[in-house]
Amino acid sequence: MPFLYETHMHTCLASACGTSTGKEHVRFYKDIGYTGIIMTDHFFRGNTAVPRNLPWEERIDLYWRGYEDAREEGERIGLDVFFGIEENHAGDEYLIYGLTKEYMKAHPEMEHWTRRQQLDEVHKAGGCVIQAHPFRMRNYMDRIRLGLHFCDGIEAANFGNDALDDARAIRYGREFGLVMTAGSDNHKSPAKETYGVELDRKLTCIGDYVQIILGREHIGLHVPGERFAMEPGIIPDERHKAYMLNEREEDVPAGKEWLD
Repeated sequence: MPFLYETHMHTCLASACGTSTGKEHVRFYKDIGYTGIIMTDHFFRGNTAVPRNLPWEERIDLYWRGYEDAREEGERIGLDVFFGIEENHAGDEYLIYGLTKEYMKAHPEMEHWTRRQQLDEVHKAGGCVIQAHPFRMRNYMDRIRLGLHFCDGIEAANFGNDALDDARAIRYGREFGLVMTAGSDNHKSPAKETYGVELDRKLTCIGDYVQIILGREHIGLHVPGERFAMEPGIIPDERHKAYMLNEREEDVPAGKEWLD
């Protein structure tokens, strides 16, 4: 049997939009048979619950509370809990795996990284970057930006997306041969439904997951099969056109109509 992991979730302790504590999430995922979870609260350019006027190290301590709350309960009841980050740039968001609290405290400049710096510095630190829900459109976004040059793979399925967004993502990922993951983007447990990844081996640390992504090892998507069915539809407005970020992080028309 594969090992099942949640890769994208938020707590009320560190994400302003979260409604469950880490402990509440852990109990739910343990009950439904997951092997482990990765906590990815919104970082400081996103919808963080951490006050931005505090000293840097205090902000990092507060940011880690959601993960640490979950880890404590996970150790008690037998669910593996790992740490991650979700960072926002201009509406395009990225899941970062592999950084430690000590690293983050020593690098306050990370709050201002460009996408290129983010990828390069995370790699230097032994981590990896996945673009979250690349085809999602929300009211805080002015367009769809595809960060092909600034990530190690994409989140091809996200329960918070419209199904058509995920259908577009899987098409994009297959065309470029990208590593693809899935996650629930869960803000509240118990959740109506959960997505995740099915792995051939049990993770002992977040570095194992990084290795799987960078090594392009097999990742099964724990997602309903019909999620990726292409659906006909009308593009709602001009914002739903996809743009590919070039190496200078400028928007360039994607060159293909990904939204057909």
